[in-house]
Amino acid sequence: MDSDGLAATDPTEIKVGELLKEVVLDHFPAFSKLVDDTVSAIKRAIAKIPDDLKVTADEAPGFVRDIGADKVEFKFKKPKYIEIGGSYSIQCVTKPELNVDLFVRLPKECFLEKDYLNYRYHAKRCLYLCIIKKYMKRKSSALRVEWSTLQNEARKPVLLVFPAEKLEVPGFFVRIIPTAPSLFNISKLNVKRNNVRALNQGDVLQPTPIYNSSILEDMFLEENAEFVRKTFHGLRELREALILLKVWARRRSSIHVHDCLNGFLISIILAYLATHDKINNSLKAVQIVRITLDFLATSKLWSRGLYFKEQGQDCFPKEERMQYKEIFPVVICDSSSHVNLAYRMTSAGFIELQDEAHLALKCIQKCIDGGFDELFMTKVDFPAKYDYCIRLKLQGNSEVYASGFCLDDECWRLYERKVYSLLRQGLTDRVNFIRVVWRNTASGCGIENGLSTLDREQLLIGISVSSVEKAFRVVDVGPNAENKDEALKFRKFWGEKAELRRFKDGTIAESTVWETEQWTRHLILTRIVECILQRHLSLPKERIVQMTDQLDFSLLNGVKDSMSHSGGLLGALEVLSKRLRLIEDIPLRVSSVQPLDSAFRLTSVFLPEPHPLVNEKGNLTRLRTQCPSCIQPLEVMIQLEGSGNWPMDDIAIKKTKTAFLLKIGESLEHKWGMTCTATEDDVDVFFSGYAFRLKILHERGLSLLKREVGSNQLKRVPSTDKKLFISGQHSNMINGLQGQYPIYGHVVRLAKRWVASHLFSACLVEEAVELLVAYLFLKPLPFNAPFSRITGFLRFLRLLADYDWTFSAMVVDINNDLTLYDKKEINDNFALSRKVYEENPQNVNPAMFLATAYDKESEAWTRCAPNSLYGKSTIRFQSIMDLGQALLLVGLKNTIEMLQPTR
Repeated sequence: MDSDGLAATDPTEIKVGELLKEVVLDHFPAFSKLVDDTVSAIKRAIAKIPDDLKVTADEAPGFVRDIGADKVEFKFKKPKYIEIGGSYSIQCVTKPELNVDLFVRLPKECFLEKDYLNYRYHAKRCLYLCIIKKYMKRKSSALRVEWSTLQNEARKPVLLVFPAEKLEVPGFFVRIIPTAPSLFNISKLNVKRNNVRALNQGDVLQPTPIYNSSILEDMFLEENAEFVRKTFHGLRELREALILLKVWARRRSSIHVHDCLNGFLISIILAYLATHDKINNSLKAVQIVRITLDFLATSKLWSRGLYFKEQGQDCFPKEERMQYKEIFPVVICDSSSHVNLAYRMTSAGFIELQDEAHLALKCIQKCIDGGFDELFMTKVDFPAKYDYCIRLKLQGNSEVYASGFCLDDECWRLYERKVYSLLRQGLTDRVNFIRVVWRNTASGCGIENGLSTLDREQLLIGISVSSVEKAFRVVDVGPNAENKDEALKFRKFWGEKAELRRFKDGTIAESTVWETEQWTRHLILTRIVECILQRHLSLPKERIVQMTDQLDFSLLNGVKDSMSHSGGLLGALEVLSKRLRLIEDIPLRVSSVQPLDSAFRLTSVFLPEPHPLVNEKGNLTRLRTQCPSCIQPLEVMIQLEGSGNWPMDDIAIKKTKTAFLLKIGESLEHKWGMTCTATEDDVDVFFSGYAFRLKILHERGLSLLKREVGSNQLKRVPSTDKKLFISGQHSNMINGLQGQYPIYGHVVRLAKRWVASHLFSACLVEEAVELLVAYLFLKPLPFNAPFSRITGFLRFLRLLADYDWTFSAMVVDINNDLTLYDKKEINDNFALSRKVYEENPQNVNPAMFLATAYDKESEAWTRCAPNSLYGKSTIRFQSIMDLGQALLLVGLKNTIEMLQPTR
């Protein structure tokens, strides 16, 4: 393609093309030979197994015992069908998971007519694989065999076969999946029937729809795989869309999991769209992805389910549709009308899937290059996605499987739902989403030894907060006292925490109260979770690990957070502002007072404590045992009324401002007895325990700065006025953001603490840190804006480490002030700053381009530092990026790593 054609190409398509080159498995001859050789070795090993070999429960005694199966003996027969299926058969294997599915059909001779009852099928299925595994290990030294499971379902193990020799394709393995077409009578596995006799209530047998679906899945696995193969045959764009959606899902650990989405379900959904004319052959892969995401997020078809029509069938019978929807939260019924392919999907998993699809659509609409980086490159894991992450250590907890490992569903899935239900009931409207995931069956587990060891992995809980006001409220109001049934349920749920209270409106209702100090209110949700889990699951506190307050120690001044002084500081500022405006014995009265210091916008790591000696004259307080020997001055900018009598000379202006400051200090001392000290540039006012440093912004400098000025005029603006104006603009913007996102200030404080702890304060000023954190809240996609300080801090570190600082300007538009012309100007300024990169890639200055409405050239905070040059005396910016993702706040690395999600 010529240069003109390349320039006209959509940059999103270019990026997608490069991504596909990276993740699509190239079926080059050497790899195809490797697959063929491995499959051939498996077939040879199976062929050497003698027919009529007696198979008993001794091959997997623990497994047979734990699932409660009986009558499992059979004589081994060789499979008559061993064929490759899955993604490899449609050329959609997506790196880095280079597995090839090998379907092994279970012989009908090994099963009895009623083996669908009481887990006999599952037991024989496992025993059949045990024999295959034994003979592969015995007959073939070129293969390494491990256990795994199908979609984290422990009762359905599969075999992973790895070539023993070192490979040019690392990570490759073959997954042996048993299939069972026509093995049992379909009517006996209807979702309304009971096939696990132990599942009963008195004399009434309960339906076992999940158990039945588990068997039906194997019976129709070959048929559904063939349907997908035929649908995708010859459609390159559809295959590419499947690969892109796999990449999208895998980057999101909350949906690429057993109770939500997997590669096979994605292919089934795409096949549904293709066979129901929702997509056509003329669409590109990116367009198909967008249509699929929109279908996931907004389609009303999910309310009744997705149904494939059988050949010659006009529509799916309404009675059967109703039957499926009564039992399963999500229905994707195959063309046979017998299997709900989404029988594992829970309502919580589907809600999470729809939310992620909504966010993906927002990324496509609002982010550059169609949201490519946000969709396919950004890792959306539990710690970065959720505001609160909790791990439950359940190893050895017999309560998990007290009623049996497997009845209709597995005990681990029942426990997930129990935890979800309890938290949803207790947290009410404090949260938007709760995600409970237990990845209990990792590869390499010893299935034949039983299921009791499958609790080694910790159960992971993610909680997304609805709002700070709701999440941090102190009182939860329950049912009215007159509603005795509901009040009894409330007291039963909360136990000793429930109490009857009378409210201001006269209402008497059950309630729970979570009294705490203001600076620890973010821990209320933590206390609620602990209370619920301890009361209803009998979990000791040490088995509940919450990622909430691990970093709080870094913000404590002594034993308390310095934010507890914020009320006194802001109150003192308000009084000072009123007094300044009331001064009458100066030629020009004070028109406005604007605080500049970060303490006033609550983003200072440690707010200054009131000093006992800093008070009005004659108002002495008793000294504390330990008292600071110096006082941090807090800058405050004041402006005077307009006047045409100001001098034009810069030196004369400076002297006039000094005279005004002296007179202001004198007036404060005489009228209110305040202590003041003055210099040529400012006056310090000591009041209510704090030192306020007053500075004057001259109106002529202000008027010049507010205009669209050229470079020659800008030089005429006094540097002090320019600095004051920019600081004032910055402070206004941050204060506005703080009002919109109450958690913002705490995230900034953690970020500043980390920067200072690593000695980066000299090259990354606090205003720059505030803008970086602001960017997280203003442009959170592919996440929602954070509602917890630790989640915001993790995203801050990721932003430092992952943002493309060399080729991308960061535009922080807090008030939506920037027009298209402004953004073009910023991009031009950025391009100009990067011209030097072509000559010397190591000499990029500024290394971090932070543009705002008041600073379109990134001169205010990052002009000289961070510096990307090697050999400089300052710490180079690359060090920040290298350390950013390491989470090196002292003593916390292991804690944060522990909170990262499992496989």
